[in-house]
Amino acid sequence: MHELDHPVSIQTYQVLRDKLTLLYPAVIHHTPDAAQRAMNVAIVNAINKQLRDQGYPQNPLTDVTAYYELKNNQRGVLSLTLWNYAFSGGAHGLTIQNALTFQTETGKTYELKDLFMPGSDYVRKLSEMIKAEIKLRNIPLLVDFKSIRPDQDFYIADKSLVIYFQVYELAAYVYGFLYFPISVYAIQDIIAEDGPLGKMFS
Repeated sequence: MHELDHPVSIQTYQVLRDKLTLLYPAVIHHTPDAAQRAMNVAIVNAINKQLRDQGYPQNPLTDVTAYYELKNNQRGVLSLTLWNYAFSGGAHGLTIQNALTFQTETGKTYELKDLFMPGSDYVRKLSEMIKAEIKLRNIPLLVDFKSIRPDQDFYIADKSLVIYFQVYELAAYVYGFLYFPISVYAIQDIIAEDGPLGKMFS
């Protein structure tokens, strides 16, 4: 087994302040040090952006609970989602979820386009698959679904690419986040071999 195939070690840190309960992950005991630093900086930046987007601490009424979920930690790919739930009064709060997918060897953050071969028209292919799935699951949409964004939210979970949409992005609040898991085998012909999905084949 190649050293870089090892899962990275994750430590959970807790921040408790007035109106804030935050659990966040940090990569520890990882070499090279620059890769560890790059991943941890990206995580902290994403968490801080979520807090700002949710109006914390600017809005004194906003109460925030934030945590994370680990989606993939193998084969040199770390993929996780950061959750942030904010309640400022009213009928219900709002949750936002952001995913980060890293190459653990360098600490590089992958974007959706990095998963596919250049010029492969991944946007059209994934959009068609999602369109068919929306129909199959009979999801009533708030807006007509035409296409994913080139930088649509995603994470990697073992041999699946999971494309997801934020609350309200496509459907009413009651539907929450909409997830569309796509098997790597269904998109094998457009996957970049040296990208994170390519690594899930080996």
